[in-house]
Amino acid sequence: MNIPDDAFYGLLAKAVQLRDGETLQRTIYHALRHAILNGQLQPKSRLPGSRAIAQQLLLSRNTINAVLDQLATEGYLLRDRQGSQVATLPHSSAIDTTASSAISLPPHLSQLPAGTRRDSPVLAFTPGTPAVNYFPLPLWRRLLDRVWRDEGSMLLGYGDSAGEASLRVAIARHLALSRGIDCDASQVVITEGAREGLNLCTQLLSERGQPVWFEDPGYFGARSAFISAGLPIHGLPVDEEGMCFTSSELPAPRFIFTSPSHQYPLGNLMSAPRRLAWLAFARQHDAWIIEDDYDSEFRYSGEPIPAMLGMVPNAPVVYLGTFSKTLFPSLRIGFVVMPKALAKSVQPAIHSLLRGGHRVEQRTLAHFIEEGHYARHLASMRRLYRKRQAQLRAAIQQELTLPHCISAGEGGMHLTVKIAGIDDGKVVDLARQFQLAPAALSRFYLDPSQGETGLVLGYGNTSASRFVAGIRTLNRLMVQTRRGSE
Repeated sequence: MNIPDDAFYGLLAKAVQLRDGETLQRTIYHALRHAILNGQLQPKSRLPGSRAIAQQLLLSRNTINAVLDQLATEGYLLRDRQGSQVATLPHSSAIDTTASSAISLPPHLSQLPAGTRRDSPVLAFTPGTPAVNYFPLPLWRRLLDRVWRDEGSMLLGYGDSAGEASLRVAIARHLALSRGIDCDASQVVITEGAREGLNLCTQLLSERGQPVWFEDPGYFGARSAFISAGLPIHGLPVDEEGMCFTSSELPAPRFIFTSPSHQYPLGNLMSAPRRLAWLAFARQHDAWIIEDDYDSEFRYSGEPIPAMLGMVPNAPVVYLGTFSKTLFPSLRIGFVVMPKALAKSVQPAIHSLLRGGHRVEQRTLAHFIEEGHYARHLASMRRLYRKRQAQLRAAIQQELTLPHCISAGEGGMHLTVKIAGIDDGKVVDLARQFQLAPAALSRFYLDPSQGETGLVLGYGNTSASRFVAGIRTLNRLMVQTRRGSE
């Protein structure tokens, strides 16, 4: 230990004494995480054992082990039979946390690209589609009726271009509790889904020709947004710790697009050292990280991983969220969270770019969140999806005869199955004849011919009763197409 035991226990005891509404587990987690990030706990220093910490603080050993496991999962600690050791993180001095007094904006803000409408049929194994039949529709109707009854014609105008104030306040409170983001309503902009949030980022923060560093494989909806904005994309590989940090000869990026909490489509979690390295890199190169917080609500081991936006003060991060995956897709409500300095600078431009609207739905969603229904629905969906994932894994083990491996899968609503030597695009095209709609893994790569092959299997919208027959059909198609190519 680089600090005496009395100092170590002192900082934990003080945190427990000053805790403000948090559980003891979260209080100790935040205290240790903060001590690691600010250097109070030095890299490679060892912590006391969980039994000793529990006895000293008069707490359950299970509580302490849960904290240490969470910190190890995020990459702040290394745990082995000898105990817990502080991981080596990038120097905090490399991350300049001072906010800019002014942020210059590109000159083309008046140009609004035409939006595209997507209408995907909900077939079995469709990735990214929630279990809409479990949504509490009667409750939603009652809240909707209440909004119409109480406010009626007052909500028929455009409203605030950044979205309804009540919803922005509700989102800020929810993010503070669930994602570790300290923000207020002025930093939140309501959008029509995550795609409009991406379009807003490109319009506000870039000019044509500025490079984007992009996960490869990665979300092709985001790729389309960048291409339509005239931003060249450079792919970076993804490993077990998320998007790889590289010192290659790529041109310096304007945007770094990543989905750190549950990489899409591979499902990997970006480690804390990798996150801090990217934050430092973005600050040093005047780049913006666009954090797509995909599927962060559905994590099945440990607690949700805090967002990059909340890791350091004034992080160079624009955070994207959406309710399409947690509630229902046709709601078309997403949001962007910006650092304070950026939110203040772009406010006039947002009033020019956005018109507001969907006020009744936004007010209804605000009630849904503030009254606790959203948190309860998320908890219910976590239980459902955790069970479905286990059942899908069993079906894959039972029915898939080709050599394969499952990528990550600690959360979310899909499993990615890597299967070498198949024409996954052809398999996916044939599968639609059988009312099956998995995605081809190779199509998520910037160059599909150079990418790994396999299937991305969504289970959010698919009853477990269809898993065995569905995987059996996909296995037959893969075997047939493989033989046809031999």
